[in-house]
Amino acid sequence: MTDLFWPGDGRAVGLMSDEAFLTAMVAVENAWLRVLVDTGVAPAEAAADLTKMVSSTDVEAIAAGAECDGNPVIGLVRLLRERTGDSTGRWLHRGLTSQDVVDSALMLCVQEALFAIRSEITTQVNTLIELTHAHRDIPMVARTLTQPALPTTVGAKLATWLSGVLDAADAVTTLTLPVQAGGAAGTLAAITELTGSPNQAFAVSAALAASLGLSSAMPWHTTRSVITRTGDALVGCCDAWGRIANDVAIGARPEIGELAEGRGGSSSSMPHKNNPVLSVLIRRAALVAPHLGATLHTASAAGVDERSDGGWHTEWATLRTLTRRTAVAAAHTTELLAGLTIDTERTALNLRAAGDLLGEQRTVSELTGRPTRPGYIGCALQITDAALQRARQYLKEAT
Repeated sequence: MTDLFWPGDGRAVGLMSDEAFLTAMVAVENAWLRVLVDTGVAPAEAAADLTKMVSSTDVEAIAAGAECDGNPVIGLVRLLRERTGDSTGRWLHRGLTSQDVVDSALMLCVQEALFAIRSEITTQVNTLIELTHAHRDIPMVARTLTQPALPTTVGAKLATWLSGVLDAADAVTTLTLPVQAGGAAGTLAAITELTGSPNQAFAVSAALAASLGLSSAMPWHTTRSVITRTGDALVGCCDAWGRIANDVAIGARPEIGELAEGRGGSSSSMPHKNNPVLSVLIRRAALVAPHLGATLHTASAAGVDERSDGGWHTEWATLRTLTRRTAVAAAHTTELLAGLTIDTERTALNLRAAGDLLGEQRTVSELTGRPTRPGYIGCALQITDAALQRARQYLKEAT
């Protein structure tokens, strides 16, 4: 995929693409048919490998037909039945509804994207551990509301970045991606009739989940917390990376000069410039992501009846866009951290240039009657060490 409106989109490769979504929908139909045969619901002659019957060349026709039907599944099922024999065609999709296929396929696509995002996060944590450890004791000026505030350390600033990334990682790691197999009205009515009992119907649903590598779940047709939690986790990632990019963009200003990207971007008219392009692109994603997440919540709040008329449909492209942009921002952040340069001479110079930052210390000394101590960095080192310990534990559990 290419996108001139979103530089760097190619880093997401095929994640959440039309082709990936079509492949996922076919995978759901194929797994369901296989489960029906394996459980004896459908006869053995109904078995077929549906994945060989559809290719990327079918995307355009299915997409065009989706306008008439409201979703791409109806056209896909029609196409599959045309390309299979009657013994297979009469059983495929039997007991499912369009929403089952769309929702389960979305989960498969998100699962692939989350794997890529988690991989980037692991690399980021490793890099931040190295940077934080190397700069643990380096003094610098802390700034609040844009102004010099107190002395701190470079390690403490980096530990703040690290903690944010770990918080985002926790949200991503704990996500559950469930299968959807509720049938026409979310009651599993058809599959209950086909199997002869509710317990058997639930067993078929669980078998579908296992076949697809998703979690087993009760139908969630109009309970969309699965989608909103996923969106929130993705937004949280962009928040954490945007926080880093903000500091780098500011720290890279020549008048501050404490931070620099490994590679800067050029200007079309000013050859002397070295723009912090990665930081700009990460900030872009962080600014857009919350609105996409909010759209998912709005769609969830619009839920009605046993299948929403518009709210459900709103989710598909919104989740795709949010997921792809998060994956791109993940790759950009990994590259930013890998090439980050920290000018420790400049941090020392800026700290000296900030002037007297110890007014608070003197006030506290007057209250306690104790003499002032050098440094006045409080628990900065201990806070840094705590972040490093948490990060190492995360890596241990991630392997």
